[in-house]
Amino acid sequence: MTLQLDAPDGVGEIAAGTDLATEISAVLTLRDGDIVVVTSKVVSKAEGRVLPYHSALDRDAAIDGETVREVARRGPVRIVENRLGLVMAAAGVDISNLASGTLALLPEDPDASARRIRERLAETLDVNVAIVIADTAGRAWRLGQTDIAIGLAGLDAYEDFEGRVDAYGNELAVTAPAVADEIASAAELASSKLGARPFIRVRGLEDRVLERGAHGGGARPLQRSAAEDLFALGSRDAVVDALSRPEPWAPVGGVEDLARALSKGGFKSTSLEASRIRIEAEAPRDLWRAEVIAQVHGWRPGEVSGEFVAS
Repeated sequence: MTLQLDAPDGVGEIAAGTDLATEISAVLTLRDGDIVVVTSKVVSKAEGRVLPYHSALDRDAAIDGETVREVARRGPVRIVENRLGLVMAAAGVDISNLASGTLALLPEDPDASARRIRERLAETLDVNVAIVIADTAGRAWRLGQTDIAIGLAGLDAYEDFEGRVDAYGNELAVTAPAVADEIASAAELASSKLGARPFIRVRGLEDRVLERGAHGGGARPLQRSAAEDLFALGSRDAVVDALSRPEPWAPVGGVEDLARALSKGGFKSTSLEASRIRIEAEAPRDLWRAEVIAQVHGWRPGEVSGEFVAS
């Protein structure tokens, strides 16, 4: 298989109201089955999502306006879930590759933006291409950033291999390559952060492009919900969340799991039965720490001090 990336120079400044399909067709020759990756910054510019920026207060206000949930904070760094459901630093608010004194918000609806560009290219060039709108994001447990798909049209976001059998006869259970993210990341290698090349043609994946009129489910299927996320909060924020809950978290495991956690916290415990456990606590502070450990495992204080029961 051969994958060809083409990120042309010569793209002029994008302003509010710019027809991105016209700009794309001016620098790229397209044919059926091509995929066009568009950086989110030019989509934001074309859609008038650029705001004045005079101080850190302006940036903080913009982040607040885009935030629905704070995931973690360390000093000035804020990891949040924005109104698009994306978890990223600063809600995706950015000041790079912009005129001095301005900042950009992410597009209002990136999937809708991708559909509009795709339909416009089909109308003006009579071609069936897929559109990926890409933005840069960090990754938990890994240094550096990579581009991900935040908007998508004409392409399935991922390929589900569940139930398929590999070459050794093993049935795959949770393998689902994030195809749209992989394409966005590959395209960034060709465009580069300082290259002023916001349109990248990806050729060689024609079999993945959906038929005309079939836009697919967009990029949203790639987002993991907070309920499914084992790391939905930063460590400090998880402690605050645990202490502020009127009821314990959902159970994590049985009595053995709680016993291990209590042991890690320095407590000796005795399993009274499958749903009750007792600890030895010499001071009120020790009992309070044990209660926190129990609560985050889905257990609550029993009738006797130092005793916990499964919720």
